[in-house]
Amino acid sequence: MARRYFGTDGIRGETNKWPMTAEVAMTLGMAAGTVFKRGEHRHNVIIGKDTRRSGYLVEFALVAGFAAVGMDVKILGPIPTPAIGLLTRSLRADLGVMISASHNGFADNGIKLFGADGFKLSDAQEQEIEKLLDEPDRIVRAAPHEIGLVKSFEDSRGRYVEFAKGAFPRGMSLEGLRVVVDCANGAAYKTAPWALYELGADVVEIGVNPNGSNINAGCGSTDTRLLKQTVLERRADIGIALDGDADRLIIIDEKGHEIDGDQIIAGIARDMIADQTLRGPGVVTTIMSNLGLERYLTDQGSSLIRTGVGDRQVVARMREEDCNLGGEQSGHIVLMDYATTGDGLVSALRVLSSMVTRGRTASETLSVFTPSPQVLKNIRYSGASPLTDPDMQAQVKKVEDMLTASGGRLVVRTSGTEPVVRLMAEGDDPRKITQIVDELAATLQSRRLVG
Repeated sequence: MARRYFGTDGIRGETNKWPMTAEVAMTLGMAAGTVFKRGEHRHNVIIGKDTRRSGYLVEFALVAGFAAVGMDVKILGPIPTPAIGLLTRSLRADLGVMISASHNGFADNGIKLFGADGFKLSDAQEQEIEKLLDEPDRIVRAAPHEIGLVKSFEDSRGRYVEFAKGAFPRGMSLEGLRVVVDCANGAAYKTAPWALYELGADVVEIGVNPNGSNINAGCGSTDTRLLKQTVLERRADIGIALDGDADRLIIIDEKGHEIDGDQIIAGIARDMIADQTLRGPGVVTTIMSNLGLERYLTDQGSSLIRTGVGDRQVVARMREEDCNLGGEQSGHIVLMDYATTGDGLVSALRVLSSMVTRGRTASETLSVFTPSPQVLKNIRYSGASPLTDPDMQAQVKKVEDMLTASGGRLVVRTSGTEPVVRLMAEGDDPRKITQIVDELAATLQSRRLVG
């Protein structure tokens, strides 16, 4: 079944343009509420958001929709996405909602849905909701005395901070470590510095002054220049970069070098292999993860299991294989023993505990494998994806076969969150893969693309 509303991670788009409108959000609340009202108990939903000014618009529309079908609503305010997974279970909610466009700019927004088990919805559940979105006349509104009650829930941040601290070894302290944390002017602007401070770190805060339009703007995991500068100027031991909803982590070491999700996953996997806590047949990552990570895990007696892009697909495969470590090169890192989705703060605390235990710097702790040369390029387009063109598909297949024959990889895909074609080539000859990506990008750009 074709998906009109949901992408790789919920519904996302430019605010006040379909599908990210108040009308769609209200109908979504009614549709999701209808699907998740099962049984005779009083049903309830929790709603969190990041710091975008459009969060209020989307939040109030969702609240109206849920209340209209008889679901009680708890409003949590700005809070990280992983907290929604935690609190949906903790508060025994029937449904959890996070309003966020993650790492996108402030003009976009999105809606992510979590089931009562704290996990993001399956494709089948999203399709069930989509059917009602397209046939709103089938939705049964509540009688006046059954309309949902709405109230704020004040303790959400405190609960999440205590949960996150639980991922750090009891009795261990961050005393003596200077940590710069960049919260991207997003959802973790209070919780991340709070947790690090309580664990004993000397905390330097940046990206903690949201104004509704500066989320991810020149800060956070997608733009680490300010963090690098601050780490070097303050002579910090480590820099932690989160994204707008704090489910991603990128690290800057004490030398100002950026450490991506693959190296962070490798470092955590190394420690879990050493203490025999790595569960399942291997570590789950996506098609974008570096060959060097795959080779490293094989050398350690483990394996790398690849999925399609998106932490929702990673989590689904982890549950199928009973794995407790997975993630993405972009910084989504899932520690299933602690969280049901990517959690930037929890992942950072695992890295910090490793630094303390090993008595090593961030650069020493996270220099785990030698990456294979990899070239990435994003090509923005207008209209339909150029990858639907049979001639383009044939050209991509030809190049892919050539690279595979020489031990390399090619990944060409359409983004699930924005009109962009993402190219990635990997192999042992950096000049060759650079040439391949440049030629494919030129071909795509010649097909009436916009940049």
